[in-house]
Amino acid sequence: MRKKNTLFSIICMLLISPFIIFADTTCASLYGSGDHLVKVATGSLGRLGLLKSLGDGFDAKYDARICFVYAGSGKALELLKSKEVDVILVHSENEEIKAIQEGWADKRTLVCSNEYYIVGPVDDPAGIKKSKKAITAYKMIATQKARFLSRGDNSGTHIKELEIWNKADLAPKGKWYIVTNNNMTKTLKDANELGGYFMPESTTWIMGKNNYPSLKLLFKGDRVLLNIYHILLRKYGKDDYNKYAEDFLLFVKSEKGQTIIKNFGKDKYGQALFNDANTTKRLVE
Repeated sequence: MRKKNTLFSIICMLLISPFIIFADTTCASLYGSGDHLVKVATGSLGRLGLLKSLGDGFDAKYDARICFVYAGSGKALELLKSKEVDVILVHSENEEIKAIQEGWADKRTLVCSNEYYIVGPVDDPAGIKKSKKAITAYKMIATQKARFLSRGDNSGTHIKELEIWNKADLAPKGKWYIVTNNNMTKTLKDANELGGYFMPESTTWIMGKNNYPSLKLLFKGDRVLLNIYHILLRKYGKDDYNKYAEDFLLFVKSEKGQTIIKNFGKDKYGQALFNDANTTKRLVE
């Protein structure tokens, strides 16, 4: 009887589990119901729902479902290199270029962008609201030793944060600099509870700002805070080629895919949450 109960429990867990296992890769979600599968690793684009919108549109055209593997940019690049996923959507420029140069990633293509904000306590103890540059804001936070939270997880956001500290000629350390080793929303929650500064990307902030009443948007608009996403394919050989992975890349860069991107969030938030590729190109010119 005990064996039967154990077997029944295992079956129930598999049926109700929100995770779907394919070989060595865990899918946080599946989008579409087509006969073919593309494994896509990404962080915020998946967590915020944009990948679902793209995946549903892709499945309708190509009869291929998307397996969303949740991973920040650093981890996504590792998964691509080890051939555990077919495609990644990431925002870590130097590492992307290095992956292409080393020959294990292919067809790097601009997808979209948003920007980073600097949020912090409503009373703004470091006074960064007055600053004109992100580097200046970081210097003011460090000078005042105002509490600052860092993800510390080698994500695209963490890498961008380190880039700005470097531009400011600072190496942050001390009790005021708190490394969470956690994702965007959990670090925002910590910043809200601890009364600290943090640099989230704009889409996460717009979608969830009501959850962080102790925080306020204090700085935005510096070009250095532009957050650019690219799509990359794994380097396929003749024996393991997945044509649907390349089809997904082509769909994302197509007029249909880019329309999905530039309209994402408008119905609920009254504004687009991402810039399409053409708008992003203009912003970096």
